[in-house]
Amino acid sequence: MALFVAVLVLWFALRVLTVLMLVFLAVLLAIYLSAITDLLERRLRAPRWVGLVCAALGTLAVVAGAGALILPPVIDQTQALISALPQTFVDAQAVLAHWASLYPVLRRTMLADPASGIVAHLIDDGVGFLRGSLFPYVRAGGALFIEGVSVLVMALYFARQPGLYSAGVLALIAPRHRPLGARVLADIGATLRAWVVGQLLDMIALGLITAVGLWLLSVPYWLAFGLLAGLAAIVPFFGVLVSTLLPVLFVLSSGDWIKAAAVAALGIAIHLVEANLLAPFIMEREIALPPVLTVAAVLVMALLLGAIGLVVAVPVLAVVMVIIRQVLRGEIYGDVLTEPAVATPASEPSRLPNRRSA
Repeated sequence: MALFVAVLVLWFALRVLTVLMLVFLAVLLAIYLSAITDLLERRLRAPRWVGLVCAALGTLAVVAGAGALILPPVIDQTQALISALPQTFVDAQAVLAHWASLYPVLRRTMLADPASGIVAHLIDDGVGFLRGSLFPYVRAGGALFIEGVSVLVMALYFARQPGLYSAGVLALIAPRHRPLGARVLADIGATLRAWVVGQLLDMIALGLITAVGLWLLSVPYWLAFGLLAGLAAIVPFFGVLVSTLLPVLFVLSSGDWIKAAAVAALGIAIHLVEANLLAPFIMEREIALPPVLTVAAVLVMALLLGAIGLVVAVPVLAVVMVIIRQVLRGEIYGDVLTEPAVATPASEPSRLPNRRSA
C-alpha cells in the first residue's frame, strides 16, 4: 500500500511538474522580497506588511526607472542588430571564404566558396528554431501572463507569512524527524536567499563589465550586448558562451580579426573573472556547486521544462545538494558536516514554525 501511494504521488508530481516549478519560482521571488522586508522590519520597526509593500513598490520603481533609462537605446540597437543580421552573415562568409582560400587544406571545402550556402542554412536553421520555440510562447502569451501573475501573487503570500508555510511543511513530517526537517528548511532558506541576492549582483556586474568593455573596443550595439550578457548570466556556462559569440560574429563580419580576437579575449576574461572571483565572492561557500553537476542540471531541466528549466536549474540543484548534505550524509550516513549551513538548533525545533509574521 505504501509503495502504491509513493508511486501515485510520484506520478502526480511528474504530471504537475510545470506548476511545481512555478511555485518554486514564487518561492525564489518571495525570498528576495523577504530579504528586503526583513531589513526594513529591523531598521524601521515597521509591521511586516508595510515592509513588504515598500519592498514590492521599491522593486517595481527601480525596475521601471531602469527600464525607462535603458530600454529605449537597447530597443533601437536591438532592432538595428536584427536588421543587420542577414548582411552580417553574408559578410562573415565572405571573410571566412577568403581566409579558407589561403590554406591548401581548405581550398576544396565549402568554407572556401562564398556561395556555398552555409549562411543560408544557418539563417534557415535559426528561423526554424524560432518557429519551433519562440512563436508557440508568443501565441501562448495569455497563459504566460496568467502564470506570471500567479507567481507574483504566490510570492507575496509566501513573503507575507513565511512561517505559516514552513509550519505546514513541518506538520507533514513525523514528529521525531521534525528537528531535522527544521534544519533542512533553514539551510534551504539560507542557501536560496544567498543564491537570489548573489545572482542579481552577478547579472548586474556582468552586464556592466561587458557593456563597458565592448564600448571601449568600439563594438557596435555594445549596450544591447551588455544587457544580453547580464540576462544570459542566469544560465551558467551556456549564457556566457552565447553572449560572447554574438559580438565576436558581428566584429568578424567586418574582417577585423584583431578586434574579433580582442572581443573573444574580453569574453573569456570576463568569464574567468566571474567564475573564479566574482561568483565565489558573491555566492560564498555554501552555494558553490560542482561544475559538471551544474551543466548536467541545466541540460536536464531544459529538456524537462524548457525556458523555465533554464532559470530554476541551479537553485533546484542547490536544494537537492542541501537535502543530500543534511539528510543523506548528516542523518543517514552520520558524517560530520563541515560545510557552512544556517540551521535551527535541534534542541529548539519548535521555533521555526511559530515564527509567523504579524
